[in-house]
Amino acid sequence: MAVTGSAVASDAPEVAGEPSGRARGAHEGILRRQAARESSARTYARALPIVPVRARGLTIEGADGRRYLDCLSGAGTLALGHNHPVVLEAIRRVLDSGAPLNCLDLATPVKDAFTTELFRTLPPGLAEHARVQFCGPAGTDAVEAALKLVRAATGRTGILAFTGAYHGQTVGALEASGGAQEVRVARLPYPQDYRCPFGVGGARGAELAARWTESLLDDPKSGVPLPAGMILEPVQGEGGVLPASDAWLRRMRALTEARAIPLIVDEVQTGVGRTGRYWAVEHSGAVPDVMVLSKAIGGSLPLAVVVYREDLDVWPPGAHAGTFRGNQLAMAAGTATLAYVRENGLAARAAELGERMLGQLRELEGAYGCVGEVRGRGLMIGVELVEAEGEPLDGAAGAAPGGPRPTAPDLAAAVQRECLRRGLIVELGGRDASVVRLLPPLTITDEQASAVLDRLADAVAAVAGGVRADA
Repeated sequence: MAVTGSAVASDAPEVAGEPSGRARGAHEGILRRQAARESSARTYARALPIVPVRARGLTIEGADGRRYLDCLSGAGTLALGHNHPVVLEAIRRVLDSGAPLNCLDLATPVKDAFTTELFRTLPPGLAEHARVQFCGPAGTDAVEAALKLVRAATGRTGILAFTGAYHGQTVGALEASGGAQEVRVARLPYPQDYRCPFGVGGARGAELAARWTESLLDDPKSGVPLPAGMILEPVQGEGGVLPASDAWLRRMRALTEARAIPLIVDEVQTGVGRTGRYWAVEHSGAVPDVMVLSKAIGGSLPLAVVVYREDLDVWPPGAHAGTFRGNQLAMAAGTATLAYVRENGLAARAAELGERMLGQLRELEGAYGCVGEVRGRGLMIGVELVEAEGEPLDGAAGAAPGGPRPTAPDLAAAVQRECLRRGLIVELGGRDASVVRLLPPLTITDEQASAVLDRLADAVAAVAGGVRADA
């Protein structure tokens, strides 16, 4: 299948019948009321002016009758896509049973089933000696809990985090994220190829990043005292789909372990088979001390937990709580999702299909000068848009000949709009929001994957003006 794009193959979203004037009016009215009533902090609604009314698997139908292929998937929340039958059935069973829907942190059969399935999936070496803390409904709250935990366990306060990181929107999570302002966090270089901070990329760039971290910890004049913990993402999602090398992850595990620094791995977006292993950290063989989990573990409903080594379990009752940490519907949906992914080998499927999709998308790098790099792991894929005519940035030698080119956020936004016109929903991320991101459900079929690639390639071709780099 060619993915260099024709810019004409699929010029508009699929349509479920011709939208009536009434449907269009309802659609436009809802959007107008949203704009008038909702906060200016809303995000996805600005770039994706659609009104979903029905959804199944990869497909969303809007109030205006148009159908879209959804490669946003609730920012990675929908591991099985929209309204998967096993998830709906799990929710119905709880509703029909008469069980309470919110139990705070009381023990219930639904919670017991969830923790049993969760522990079955955890990396060997952690599952045997782990504890779980149920948090508020979002991943950012679980990050806060993880930071509290390691500070309580070590008696230290500082945190090591990485450039480009994203760990949530609450105060502590923001401190550890790439856009932090006033912080109690030491920022470390995250290894990458195309925009390597050391200008070399590859294994050498990752080695230099590791050496910098080691030097910072061991130099008594670095200004960074021994921290309470290190937090990292095995693949930076919002940072632009940047997979860390397995060797670098093992190196981070070794240097933190040698210095009694708890290693926190944020698997909020990378977990539950997304990257080709059940948990992304498993690619490296490293066993973290703490794992932060959310998104897909709730089977599309709000759920967040922290899993950690039992010897870190030193905090007193009430040290971390949350009214909605007993969400029974989310636990039931999560149990069904976790089990379905495990029993049906969807992590291996994500690895195989993701590798094929990456290989086909990399044709765009040579075809269009505005495509700087295609990268990812499993079904977590990013396409970085750059200024095709811009001069390579000085002092950098990334994946592109002559070094990386300046980011092109306007081009990325244009690709996102062209994708939407063709019935494809994608997200933006990375530096300056210049990376087009794909997070399809793990249940995506080969045929659907081909449609996604064709529509994305056509969108890139339209934005590039149809002029190939080798023309």
